[in-house]
Amino acid sequence: MELIKAEHRKLWSRRSTQIGVLVYLLFTLVFGGVLSYQWFSFGSQWDSYSSSFENHFDGYENIRRKQEYASQWDTITDETFQEMAADCQKRLLSEDAALREPTEWSVLNTWIRTLWPELEEADNPLPMIYYVNPEQLTGFYERRQEKLEEFLEANGQEGEEKAFFLEMNAEVGTNFPYRWTGGWSFLVGNAIESMRMVLGLLLAVAAAPVFAGEWHRGMRPVISVTKHGRRRTAAAKVLAALAFCLEMVGVTAAGSVLCQVIFLGTEGWDMPVQFIKLLAAVPWNMLQAEIYEYVFLLIGGLGFTAVTLLISSLAKSTFAVLVLSLGVLYVPMAVSQYLPLWGQKLLELLPMVGNSLDIFRTEVYHVFGQIIWSPWMLLAVPFLIGLCCVPAAFWGWCRRQR
Repeated sequence: MELIKAEHRKLWSRRSTQIGVLVYLLFTLVFGGVLSYQWFSFGSQWDSYSSSFENHFDGYENIRRKQEYASQWDTITDETFQEMAADCQKRLLSEDAALREPTEWSVLNTWIRTLWPELEEADNPLPMIYYVNPEQLTGFYERRQEKLEEFLEANGQEGEEKAFFLEMNAEVGTNFPYRWTGGWSFLVGNAIESMRMVLGLLLAVAAAPVFAGEWHRGMRPVISVTKHGRRRTAAAKVLAALAFCLEMVGVTAAGSVLCQVIFLGTEGWDMPVQFIKLLAAVPWNMLQAEIYEYVFLLIGGLGFTAVTLLISSLAKSTFAVLVLSLGVLYVPMAVSQYLPLWGQKLLELLPMVGNSLDIFRTEVYHVFGQIIWSPWMLLAVPFLIGLCCVPAAFWGWCRRQR
């Protein structure tokens, strides 16, 4: 245990790690957390503005106004949806900008465009919510079912795949509980996912020198003759790096949840994720989706740390390790668009490369004749990759110490 603590202190003592952690925390908790909630994501837009950075610095108060406005409707039915659309339309046509602020007009407009496309006026440049007749907005759940089936067919998912998602969707139910969706959409649909790439960069910076740095410092012969020996030292290095990953994910989740509780509260956790993407088939609520995304971040981070350790155990240059590990992270994303679909789906199985927002999509993998929903594969495969890379990094370093 003392050896693990010593290696952990050594990892934290590096200036590159300290600077990386500082930048990471500033980006995720200050810029992406406090300032985002209070200013450029949820600050009021009562005045004319050209960018979100011209919002008022009143996110906390503005969020409360939005939540209070949305609390008028407990569930989504045809009647309540018509009421929402009518009230939103009246406010949008008002000259008082303060009346428009609490509405979720863009969300309602997206739902209307998706479910009632025949009501769109081709020669009208305004969003549909401005001119559509609310009384025509009927059959919300029936139309959603029809549009999901049409989407699956248009996506080439027929037969078993279509039946798979329709069976999943059957658990979604109707009478969606409704609260203000904007905060959860920001958190689950954007904020947590945006941490992934920055976390990957930090983990690469921290883990790259774990083994390769010993070559640079000329410590290889010394380690071989110490009382701990190469095996215990290698095990301590691996565990220290994995502990660092756990710490960073833990701090990320704790800081994110703290900002969430302060600014958003817990209201609306039981809303279905369909409020973020109406044609999503997964029968989850917002809290379940949030938990999945944190687990995704954790498993992906551990898997990517293990990959970086493996590269570090095989290379003598920390810079080379950093370049190669970042290549594992960023190159698949750069080349993915030029590959066929099967190639894209394979690359997404690499740690930190896949996207946690797959929970809103209808993608599957076929494994030994079984249909597996892509989010489960995006957890399982990076975990297995990490499980293979950890002993490989351990033995790779031990053999080179002989």
